[in-house]
Amino acid sequence: MEKYWKIFYNGIIPGNPVFVLLLGMCATLGTTSSAMNGLMMGVATAAVLVCSNLVISLIKSLVPDKVRIPAFIVVIATFVTVLQLVVNAWLPALNASLGIFIPLIVVNCILLGRAEAFASKNGVMASLIDGLGTGIGFTFALVLLGASRELLGTGRLFGALIYPEDYGMLVFVLAPGAFIALGYLIAIVNKIRKVS
Repeated sequence: MEKYWKIFYNGIIPGNPVFVLLLGMCATLGTTSSAMNGLMMGVATAAVLVCSNLVISLIKSLVPDKVRIPAFIVVIATFVTVLQLVVNAWLPALNASLGIFIPLIVVNCILLGRAEAFASKNGVMASLIDGLGTGIGFTFALVLLGASRELLGTGRLFGALIYPEDYGMLVFVLAPGAFIALGYLIAIVNKIRKVS
């Protein structure tokens, strides 16, 4: 049980894909203009990560080394396609909000990295827990970044007005604000990691 807890915890804080490993920056910077967008993108990516880790750990002994990476990409792409069809059918507003970033989950290096580094070398349960922990860590990072950008840029948090929008700083809603907010959050997380 302690082994699984370490695997789970590693994806959330010590090996956080955004704040520590700096992976998945395209989705991180592109979808975090609000906390809700960050949450939805994080949950979508986490779902694909958990499912792909599970399947890859099941088929790892069947896939020859020469086609390992293409096989992993096919598995990931299959789950992303299913996710996009579900989102398009049942959540059209989310599909319109996240747009091209849902299909781009396929090329998110977090998924292929976890498939290659962990799922292809470990059992089903450990791979499932690794996907869950890394997915929660990624979601946490996106929500934190989206919430800070939304709050500083518009005075809102998950759409609820916190302070008048006139006091917001437009730069945080725009692309440069994503880089600024991410830089500060990485610095804060590094400081907390060094203290603890």
